[in-house]
Formats: sequence, C-alpha cells, structure tokens
Amino acid sequence: MAQGVVVVEGVFLESVAADGTHVVHTVHKLPFRIGREVDNELSVEARGLSRHHAVLSLGPGGDLLLNDLNSTNGTYVNRTRLTAPHVLKEGDVIHFGAAEFRYGVLSTALRTQPGGAEDEQRTMIVATQPRKLSSNFVREERPFREFLQGRGMSAAAQPIVQARGGAVFAYELLGRCDHPELRYSPIHLFKLAATLDLEVELSSAFRAHGVQALAPRLQGAHLFVNAHPLETFSDAFFDDLQALRHGPGQPLLVLEVHESAVVEVPRMRELAARLKDIDVRFAYDDFGAGQARLNELWEVPAHFVKFDMGLIRGIHEAGEAKRRGLAGLVRQVLDVGSVPLAEGVELEAEAALCREMGFQLIQGYLTGRPVPVTAV
Repeated sequence: MAQGVVVVEGVFLESVAADGTHVVHTVHKLPFRIGREVDNELSVEARGLSRHHAVLSLGPGGDLLLNDLNSTNGTYVNRTRLTAPHVLKEGDVIHFGAAEFRYGVLSTALRTQPGGAEDEQRTMIVATQPRKLSSNFVREERPFREFLQGRGMSAAAQPIVQARGGAVFAYELLGRCDHPELRYSPIHLFKLAATLDLEVELSSAFRAHGVQALAPRLQGAHLFVNAHPLETFSDAFFDDLQALRHGPGQPLLVLEVHESAVVEVPRMRELAARLKDIDVRFAYDDFGAGQARLNELWEVPAHFVKFDMGLIRGIHEAGEAKRRGLAGLVRQVLDVGSVPLAEGVELEAEAALCREMGFQLIQGYLTGRPVPVTAV
C-alpha cells in the first residue's frame, strides 16, 4: 500500500489585517508548514517569524497537532509557549512570533477514503455542518466585553482654561482603561472594538462612565465629550446624551464634532437642531486639519471651535504667512459668534501669541495635563 496522503477540508487559520479585515488561510494538506520562506504552505512576512517556524500535522488519533520547529521567537497557543506538539481545538488563538491567527474548523467528522489504482489511503476531514466564520476574532474579546460592562473602566479629564486669567472654563473627558488584561491606550482599544464591531458601544461606555464620574465635581464648568462617527445620528445617541445632560449634576455638555462625522451642511444643521433640543452645545474639533470646515462654520456656527494642535504647535516660531493665516481664521470664528479654542498649547510663547490673536480658550500641557477624574 502506498504511503497515506493527508488531504484536509474545512480547516483554516484566520488572521486580521491592519485595517480590520479578516483573512482566511485554508489548510489544504498535511503537513502544513508556516514561516517566512516561500516554500512553506503558509508564507507570512511578519516580524519575529523564522524561515520555517511551525508545522501542522495529523496526530495518531486524528487530531490536528501544532509543533514548533525550534523557532527563535516561539509558537504560542492561547499565550502559552509550546514545548511539545499540541492538539489544537477550534477557536484557539495562535501566535507564530508576533503574527496572530485563530484556528477554525468547519467540520466535525473524519473518514479514511481508499485511493485510486494504488489503493492510496486518504484521510479526509469532511464538512458535515458548515457554519459562518466568526467575525469576532480578537484574542482579548472576553476581557474587552468585561471592560464594556465596567470592569477596569476609568476616565481622565484635561482642563480648558480662559486664555486671559487662566481660570478653568471646562474639562475634556478622556476615556481610560485599568483592566488588568487590557493595558492599552484608547486608540488601541478602538482598534480592538473595530474588529468586534463594537466601536459605538465603547464610545458610549467611555462617555457614560466619565460623565457620571465627573458631573459631581464640575462646579459649573462645562464638559467636552466625544462621539464616534458611527453613532452621531442615531436616536439612541441623542437619548443617551439627554439622559446624561439632565442626570445627576446636570453637567453642561459640549459635544465635539470631528470633521469625519459630518461633512454636509444640511446634516450639520440637523445635528445642531437636535442638540439644541436636548440643551447640549457643540464644538468643531480639529478645526483647520484637512478641510478647514469654513463652509460649515459660516452656515452652522458652533458654540466652540477647537483649532487643531498642528496649527498651534510652534506658532511663535512660524513664518509671517502662517501667523496671518491663523489670525484670519480666528477673526472669522469670532465674527460668526463662536468661541475660538487653541488646542495643544505647551509653551508660554505659544499661549502669548494665541492671546494676541484673539483665542479665548486654551487647552494643553502648559495649562494642565489630563488627570484622573478623582483629582478634579
């Protein structure tokens, strides 16, 4: 009898690309090698992979085995480094060095099938109950969902001060994470949320937790809050804002509207009207970054206009043309009745020039770094 040939169906390794896209790599035969070289069944260009890093093979009992091939940076299953062949289970998260994959199976039955003229033995994994691939591939899914329920949820606040005199006018609410398994920045957390399709839930959780924690401490100061573009026009979003605005402490909320959230004047009018109905003010965020938002400013003036820190940093050393341009934008903001706010101010020289240009509010490390809400 000829040596058996192992043919595999319904088994795959799933990875997540940088943009959040899920990529499925079919395991079509065994042994199935993974590494950097093109002669592997799965060739991966990733930091930390060895030329021939690991191999999948069929075990004596029909199980799929994963074995490290003496790689430099190791092979891990559910964060445990392999020191011997390991039987994989559906849903296991595998790291080949720094490259992350999920092991998936679309089938539950094994059968051995005789070959052709040579009576070749073939081991087939037969797809008996195909099901949709998981769209929730992220190693930290369990702790992340715990976090959304409040475990490790925390907040910080950065003061926004009067340009002249330095009195605190408002705070900007900033989400933070103290979950022991999710020591990540908010940017990283939102990337995780995107792979789970939970960006709106994360934004809402950050906002609700922070407002409730800060409201009793504001003493009349405004509170600037953020929103994810995906939630901006949902009824649930306005209901949540209204509940926070008229909840304990009745905080004076200001919604920061990023240019990616609303790009059409009619929609901006709609947003402004709905916010007015629930007594929430709004600010144009990152003004001057990308498109200047001048049309929206003229047609739908915001209560506050936060100038992008890229315009403010080093303005005292900038050329005359940039200074005149920035001063002109400040005048236009004042002309429509909005309050100009300089964001990212770190030096007194920057602050002095901002005051000279007409900025009424300042935010940045010069006037106050973010602090835990308990310190406000």
